[in-house]
Amino acid sequence: MATAAAAAVVMVTLLLLLLLLSLIARAVCATLSFYLLTPRRIKKIMERQGVRGPEPRFLVGNLGDVSSLVSESAAEDMESIRHDIVDRLLPHYVRWTKQYGKRFMYWNGVEPRLCLTETDLVKELLSKYSTQTGKSWLQQQGSKHFIGRGLLMANGDDWIHQRRIVAPAFMGDKLKSYAGFMVECTNQMLQSLQNAIDSGQTEVEIYEYMTKLTSDIISRAEFGSSYEKGTRIFHLLTVLQHRCAQASRHLCLPGSRFFPTKYNKEIKTSKAEVEKLLTEIIESRKVSAEVGRSCTYGDDLLGMLLNEIETAARKKSAYSPSMQVIMDECKTFFFAGHETAALLLTWTVMLLASNRPWQDKVRAEVTRVCSGENPSVHHLPKLSLLNMVVNESLRLYPPASVLPRMAFEDIKLGDLHVPKGLSIWIPVLAIHHSEELWGKDADEFNPERFASKPFPSGRFMPFAMGPRNCVGQSFAMMEAKIILAMLVSRFSFTISESYRHAPIVVLTIKPKYGVQICLKPLNLCENNCFG
Repeated sequence: MATAAAAAVVMVTLLLLLLLLSLIARAVCATLSFYLLTPRRIKKIMERQGVRGPEPRFLVGNLGDVSSLVSESAAEDMESIRHDIVDRLLPHYVRWTKQYGKRFMYWNGVEPRLCLTETDLVKELLSKYSTQTGKSWLQQQGSKHFIGRGLLMANGDDWIHQRRIVAPAFMGDKLKSYAGFMVECTNQMLQSLQNAIDSGQTEVEIYEYMTKLTSDIISRAEFGSSYEKGTRIFHLLTVLQHRCAQASRHLCLPGSRFFPTKYNKEIKTSKAEVEKLLTEIIESRKVSAEVGRSCTYGDDLLGMLLNEIETAARKKSAYSPSMQVIMDECKTFFFAGHETAALLLTWTVMLLASNRPWQDKVRAEVTRVCSGENPSVHHLPKLSLLNMVVNESLRLYPPASVLPRMAFEDIKLGDLHVPKGLSIWIPVLAIHHSEELWGKDADEFNPERFASKPFPSGRFMPFAMGPRNCVGQSFAMMEAKIILAMLVSRFSFTISESYRHAPIVVLTIKPKYGVQICLKPLNLCENNCFG
C-alpha cells in the first residue's frame, strides 16, 4: 500500500513538473516569437518588396535614434511664429524619407513599423480594413492606465460593439442638445477672462482657459449633474497621460511594466483614484435609478452606457459591457473630449491672434450671421469663414501627429503585401504639410484653401477617416465653432510678445509654454456682441 501511494505521489509530481515545463516552454517560445522570430520574418518579407529602413538594435529597435533626433530638433524654440514644424516634430520621418524613400520601416522597440504617406493606400487602409487592423499591444500597454480598453484602444468585435453603444451620444438631436451648456460654459469662461482684465492683467495664457472650459463641457456631456467631480478626474488623467508617456519608453524591455519604478508607482496610485471617483459617480447613478429617484440612468454618456448593461442583461445579449469597460469608456471620452478640443481651440486662437485680417473677417461673419444672439446649431452651417479657419488650424496643427494601425492578418494595399504583425505608421502631420499635396504654401496659414470642394480622401484627416474615424468629431467641431464665435465677438486679441513658439509632442501636439495673448474687450453695443 505504502509503495503504491509513494508511486502515485511520484507520478503526480512528474506530471506537475511536465506541465510546468510545458508552460515554461510555451512562454519561452511565445517570448522568442514576439521579440525575435516574428520581427525577423516581417523584416524579410518587406525587404523582398524593396522596403528598407535604419538597422534596428536588439530590443530597443530605433527608439534611441528617434529620441536623439527629436531631442535635438526640439531643443530650441522657434525664432518666429512659423508653421514648418515637420522637421521639428518628426525629424526621423524627414531623415529616413530622404534616405529610404516614401516607404520605409523603422522599429519602435521590437514592433516593426511601416511609414505610409501615399494617400490612395492610406484611404484604402482606413476605409477597407477597419476590423483587420487596430491598436497594437505596445499602444494598448502604453495607454491602458489612463484610458484603458475604451473605444480608442478596442479592436475587432469589441470595437464594433463599443462603437455601436457610444455613437448615438454624438449624433442627431442628442448632439444638438449639447449646444446649450457649451454656450453656458463659454459665457462663464469669457467672464473669467473679463475679470482677469479688470484686475489689471495685460495678457492671459489661453491654453489654461481652454483646457478648463473643454473639461467642464465634456464633464456635463458625460456625467450630467455629477460634472463637478470631473475637475479632479481631469487633473488625474492629465498626470496619468504624462506618466504613461514616460513609462512607455521602456515597454520594449520584457516585464518593464511590472518594475517598481517611480513612474509605475505614481501611475498605479493615480489610476486607483480615478477609478474610485468614477465608481462613486456610477454607483450614485445606479442607486438613484434603483430606489426610484430617477426612472432611467440618465441621457448623458454614462447613462447610455449603464442602460446598455441593463438592456443586454434583459435580452441576454452575447455582448454586455463590463463595469471596467464603462470606466474605460468614461476615461477615454473625458481625455479625448477635452484634450483634442482644447488644443484645437488654442492653436486656432494663436493663428487668429497672429493673423488679424482673418480675425476681423471671422468677427464680421459672426456678427452678421448671429446678429447678437448666442450661436446655435442653426447658425453654425452659415459660418463658412470660421469653418475654413478651423480646418486650416487642424491641418497645420492636427491633435495627433501620427496615426498608427497594426495588421492583425495579412492584407493587400495596392501593390504592397502587409504581413500580420506589421504596424502601419501614417504621419498625419507630414501629409498635412506636404507641398506635393497642398502646394508651395503648405506651411503657411491660408484658410482660403478650404473654400473649394472637399479634398480627395487621405489628404486631410485630423480625425482619421473611414469606419474608425473619431466618433466625437462632430461634437468637437460644434464645440470649437461655438466657443470661437463667442470669443471673437467679445474680445479682439493679439499675440503677446512673451509668447514663445515651441510646439512639442506629448501624445498630442501641444504648445510647450502655452499661448499668451493680449485681450481687448470690444464695445458690446457697437459690435452687437453676446451678453
